[in-house]
Amino acid sequence: MKEQRLLKRLDDLGYHLSLREEVLALIGLGSVGDETDRIDRYSDLDFFVVVEDDHKESYLTDLSWLSEVHPLVYTFKNTKDGHIILFADQIYGEFAVFGRSEIDQTTHAKGRIIYQAHHYENPQLIEQKGDIPQLKGDNIEFAANEALTNIYVGLLRYHRGEKLSGTRMVEVHALNQIISILHLIDEAEKVDVDIFSLERRLERRYPDFAAKLPTMLAGMQKLHVSARHMLDFLKDIYPLNTYMVFECDRLIDNLHTASL
Repeated sequence: MKEQRLLKRLDDLGYHLSLREEVLALIGLGSVGDETDRIDRYSDLDFFVVVEDDHKESYLTDLSWLSEVHPLVYTFKNTKDGHIILFADQIYGEFAVFGRSEIDQTTHAKGRIIYQAHHYENPQLIEQKGDIPQLKGDNIEFAANEALTNIYVGLLRYHRGEKLSGTRMVEVHALNQIISILHLIDEAEKVDVDIFSLERRLERRYPDFAAKLPTMLAGMQKLHVSARHMLDFLKDIYPLNTYMVFECDRLIDNLHTASL
């Protein structure tokens, strides 16, 4: 099973890196880190490699330490600290390399030690740390009004002919505001939350809301449908300004008529 191959690949990498004096640690993250209970056949490898400071660049420019474990068929340096990779057996991953002096300043969720050099002591190595973004809102009034104005501006832009920008204002920005306050209006199922993205696993955390998403994401050709259902949802959770609602209704009705 792929789940077992993912974990074995990380274990094999840990063993391979343990033979190199400059490597201090290998940390698994996400579903191969502290959340192995949710690993499945769609998971990938997320990991950090910690090395002595003067070896960082060589580990970013020469990936033989990876290809020696299993052949690579794709690499892409997507950040200054790491790459996206694909092994020849379809195992996909993303990693970063940090020097000894950098690792404590990185931002990451809690991880799992795959390998740690016996002489390297760092009690906070795998603990969640850094500038974790505040994704959850704490004010329904703010989020509801922000979403309402996103819908209004998006509809205006769409009418102007800026269909892409208008669609994104409604289906991305307004929806993000709604997602940010779901925890205030509904009880979530007990599913791990991604601290960097509230949309991850939303279908399992809020199944009732997820059932409404197809009508809130009707697409560029049916923006009136998305806006209507999003506006109706907002009206159910907060007493919106009646004038703004009237204006949004008018713009939605105009789009609906134009689509007939």
